[in-house]
Amino acid sequence: MDYGILGWIIVGLIAGVLAKLIMPGKDPGGIFITILIGIVGGVIGGFIATQLGIGGGNIVNILIATAGAILLLFLYRLVVRNRTV
Repeated sequence: MDYGILGWIIVGLIAGVLAKLIMPGKDPGGIFITILIGIVGGVIGGFIATQLGIGGGNIVNILIATAGAILLLFLYRLVVRNRTV
């Protein structure tokens, strides 16, 4: 299934919630920033997956977006933690 940008945003929203559940803890921006990071991770992950020819199902696309969201959340925590010293 080939998603457009709106589809990846919706999948990214789901991915943001899943990323928050997978990586619990206090985030500097709270749940809304985490969800926005999930949306961005979903769009980036979707773009990369489309370019690589990966995907094809709803579950696979959600996993790709969740992986992108987890990676961005991890990087966000590193940047914010180092900045607020």
